[in-house]
Amino acid sequence: MPGIGKSAEQRRREKERKQRGTRKYGQPAQRFSRKGVLSCISGAGALAILLGCVFYAFLARGKALGIVGGIAIISLILSIYGIRCAIRGFYERERNYLPCKIGLPLNAAALILFFAIFIGGLS
Repeated sequence: MPGIGKSAEQRRREKERKQRGTRKYGQPAQRFSRKGVLSCISGAGALAILLGCVFYAFLARGKALGIVGGIAIISLILSIYGIRCAIRGFYERERNYLPCKIGLPLNAAALILFFAIFIGGLS
Protein backbone atom coordinates (compact mmCIF):
# COMPACT_ATOMS: atom_id res chain seq x y z
CA MET A 1 0.00 0.00 0.00
CA PRO A 2 1.43 3.37 -0.93
CA GLY A 3 2.02 5.74 1.92
CA ILE A 4 1.79 3.33 4.87
CA GLY A 5 5.03 3.10 6.82
CA LYS A 6 6.87 5.53 4.56
CA SER A 7 8.43 8.81 5.40
CA ALA A 8 7.32 12.07 3.86
CA GLU A 9 10.40 12.12 1.63
CA GLN A 10 9.66 8.65 0.25
CA ARG A 11 6.04 9.57 -0.45
CA ARG A 12 7.16 12.74 -2.26
CA ARG A 13 9.61 10.76 -4.42
CA GLU A 14 6.96 8.19 -5.25
CA LYS A 15 4.50 10.92 -6.20
CA GLU A 16 7.07 12.56 -8.48
CA ARG A 17 7.87 9.22 -10.11
CA LYS A 18 4.19 8.59 -10.83
CA GLN A 19 3.76 12.06 -12.30
CA ARG A 20 6.85 11.63 -14.45
CA GLY A 21 5.45 8.37 -15.76
CA THR A 22 2.38 10.09 -17.20
CA ARG A 23 4.45 12.62 -19.11
CA LYS A 24 6.18 11.97 -22.36
CA TYR A 25 9.91 11.56 -21.75
CA GLY A 26 9.69 13.36 -18.44
CA GLN A 27 8.61 16.61 -20.08
CA PRO A 28 6.12 18.89 -18.34
CA ALA A 29 2.49 18.75 -19.43
CA GLN A 30 1.74 20.67 -22.60
CA ARG A 31 0.06 24.03 -22.33
CA PHE A 32 -2.78 25.28 -24.51
CA SER A 33 -1.96 27.13 -27.69
CA ARG A 34 -2.16 30.87 -27.05
CA LYS A 35 -3.62 31.65 -30.44
CA GLY A 36 -6.15 28.85 -29.92
CA VAL A 37 -7.33 30.42 -26.68
CA LEU A 38 -7.69 33.76 -28.48
CA SER A 39 -9.66 31.97 -31.17
CA CYS A 40 -12.09 30.51 -28.62
CA ILE A 41 -12.56 33.89 -26.96
CA SER A 42 -13.16 35.69 -30.24
CA GLY A 43 -15.57 32.98 -31.41
CA ALA A 44 -17.61 33.22 -28.23
CA GLY A 45 -17.56 37.01 -28.47
CA ALA A 46 -18.64 36.99 -32.13
CA LEU A 47 -21.55 34.66 -31.40
CA ALA A 48 -22.58 36.70 -28.35
CA ILE A 49 -22.48 39.96 -30.31
CA LEU A 50 -24.43 38.45 -33.19
CA LEU A 51 -27.11 36.96 -30.95
CA GLY A 52 -27.29 40.26 -29.05
CA CYS A 53 -27.86 42.11 -32.32
CA VAL A 54 -30.64 39.71 -33.30
CA PHE A 55 -32.26 40.10 -29.88
CA TYR A 56 -32.02 43.90 -30.01
CA ALA A 57 -33.46 44.00 -33.53
CA PHE A 58 -36.33 41.84 -32.32
CA LEU A 59 -36.98 44.16 -29.37
CA ALA A 60 -36.76 47.31 -31.51
CA ARG A 61 -39.06 45.69 -34.13
CA GLY A 62 -36.68 46.43 -37.00
CA LYS A 63 -36.19 50.15 -36.32
CA ALA A 64 -32.50 49.93 -35.30
CA LEU A 65 -30.93 49.33 -38.69
CA GLY A 66 -27.69 51.29 -38.38
CA ILE A 67 -26.82 50.21 -34.86
CA VAL A 68 -27.45 46.52 -35.45
CA GLY A 69 -25.69 46.55 -38.83
CA GLY A 70 -22.59 48.27 -37.45
CA ILE A 71 -22.28 45.96 -34.49
CA ALA A 72 -22.87 42.91 -36.71
CA ILE A 73 -19.90 43.99 -38.86
CA ILE A 74 -17.78 43.91 -35.70
CA SER A 75 -18.98 40.33 -35.21
CA LEU A 76 -17.89 39.50 -38.76
CA ILE A 77 -14.43 40.97 -38.23
CA LEU A 78 -14.09 39.18 -34.89
CA SER A 79 -14.97 35.80 -36.38
CA ILE A 80 -12.52 36.24 -39.27
CA TYR A 81 -9.82 37.15 -36.74
CA GLY A 82 -10.74 34.04 -34.73
CA ILE A 83 -10.39 31.77 -37.75
CA ARG A 84 -7.02 33.33 -38.50
CA CYS A 85 -5.87 32.81 -34.90
CA ALA A 86 -7.05 29.20 -34.90
CA ILE A 87 -5.10 28.41 -38.05
CA ARG A 88 -1.97 30.12 -36.73
CA GLY A 89 -2.38 28.33 -33.41
CA PHE A 90 -1.74 25.01 -35.13
CA TYR A 91 1.76 26.24 -35.99
CA GLU A 92 2.79 26.70 -32.34
CA ARG A 93 5.21 23.97 -31.37
CA GLU A 94 4.76 21.58 -28.45
CA ARG A 95 1.34 22.89 -27.46
CA ASN A 96 -2.08 21.39 -26.89
CA TYR A 97 -4.23 22.21 -29.93
CA LEU A 98 -7.64 21.60 -28.35
CA PRO A 99 -8.58 25.32 -28.22
CA CYS A 100 -7.71 25.60 -31.92
CA LYS A 101 -9.96 22.65 -32.68
CA ILE A 102 -12.79 24.26 -30.72
CA GLY A 103 -12.25 27.84 -31.90
CA LEU A 104 -12.18 27.05 -35.61
CA PRO A 105 -15.72 25.60 -35.86
CA LEU A 106 -17.03 28.15 -33.36
CA ASN A 107 -15.83 31.04 -35.52
CA ALA A 108 -16.99 29.29 -38.68
CA ALA A 109 -20.47 28.93 -37.16
CA ALA A 110 -20.52 32.64 -36.30
CA LEU A 111 -19.44 33.50 -39.85
CA ILE A 112 -22.05 31.22 -41.42
CA LEU A 113 -24.75 32.61 -39.12
CA PHE A 114 -23.78 36.16 -40.06
CA PHE A 115 -23.98 35.43 -43.78
CA ALA A 116 -27.26 33.52 -43.35
CA ILE A 117 -28.83 36.51 -41.63
CA PHE A 118 -27.32 38.90 -44.19
CA ILE A 119 -28.56 36.89 -47.20
CA GLY A 120 -31.95 36.37 -45.53
CA GLY A 121 -32.25 40.12 -45.08
CA LEU A 122 -31.53 40.76 -48.76
CA SER A 123 -34.38 38.59 -50.00
